[in-house]
Formats: sequence, structure tokens, C-alpha cells
Amino acid sequence: MQKRGLLVVVSGPSGSGKSTLLKELKNVNPELKFSVSATTRPPRANEIEGQNYFFKTVDEFAEMIKKGELIEWTSYCDNLYGTPKSLVEDCIKSGKDIVLEIEVQGHENIKRIYPESVSIFILPPTYEELVRRIEKRGSETSETLQKRLDTAKKEMLCLEQYDYVIVNADIQKAIKEINCILIAEKHKVSRNENILKDIGLN
Repeated sequence: MQKRGLLVVVSGPSGSGKSTLLKELKNVNPELKFSVSATTRPPRANEIEGQNYFFKTVDEFAEMIKKGELIEWTSYCDNLYGTPKSLVEDCIKSGKDIVLEIEVQGHENIKRIYPESVSIFILPPTYEELVRRIEKRGSETSETLQKRLDTAKKEMLCLEQYDYVIVNADIQKAIKEINCILIAEKHKVSRNENILKDIGLN
């Protein structure tokens, strides 16, 4: 019987470095699949359609919701974000592990639909470093910056809803920690119900 792949949810406040961390994780763990979210947020410099996000108008996003093409969706800092269903379902059914980078509200929805999913929360080393990282982007108005900081504080208070936490002070160390989590999860007894049969003990 084909084992189901892991559905891994990674969240963290803006400025935690989760996007950079996951980009590096792709390089060291090429077997992992990564879901691409749909969003109504305008693309930032160097962001690529279909690679970073599927950039949608509000009407296009609404049509995806209407057609049931999203597993979950949420509003974040006045923009909509959602997870397309087809890639996620195809991966886990075929035994491949897939990573979803989503917001805290989206994580709540995923856990409700996929209670066996593995959730990891990424924190910055300090709050001051989080502020520095967001300001360094130079892509935020003062109003948007304050919204992101206020939202980040609220999100960090949701930490206890997650299975694991990683402080992203050293990116290589953080990558190793994520890979250790994935290895441990694959060896859980609950994910290996047929192992006695597989080794010949009926």
C-alpha cells in the first residue's frame, strides 16, 4: 500500500525569514515539493508568477473560491491568500511530501481538514531583528509597515497551535532542524501501520 506523503505547514510572521529559509531548503532537499499560493497582493521586485505566487485579481480569486479550487483561503494585511487544492492532493496521495507556506489563519483551516499534517512555526531571533528585516525591504509604506508589525505580534501569540517551533537565527541550522522533524515524522508508528506486514509478520 502506498504511504501518504507528509503535508507540512510552515508559518511565521513577516520578517521571520521563512521564505528565504524555504528557498534554501529546496536546494538541500530537492525531493520536497512546494505548494505555490494564490494571492491578490501585488508582486514584489524579482517575484515570479507561478514560482513565488499565482498573482490574481480579486475577481479571479473569488472565482477560484466559487469553483472550490482552494483548500483554504484567508485575508492578511488587506490581501487574499489561498492554497490551490490539486497539487497538494496529488502529492500526498502519491507518497510525496509537500510544504505549504501559509499564514496562521490558513494553518487553522489546514489542521481542520488534514489533522495529520505537520506544522512548523518560524520565529526571528529577536523582535528587533524582525523589525529590521521588514524595514530593510523598503517596499512598505509606513502604514503597511505598522500593519505588518501589529499582525506579527498577534501571529507569534498563536505559537502554541503548532507542532514545532524553529528560531531562524542561523539558516543552515534551521534547515537541519526542519529535516530532522521530517525524518522523525516519517518514523512515527501512526504513519507506519503496515510495517509488520511489510517485514513479513502477518
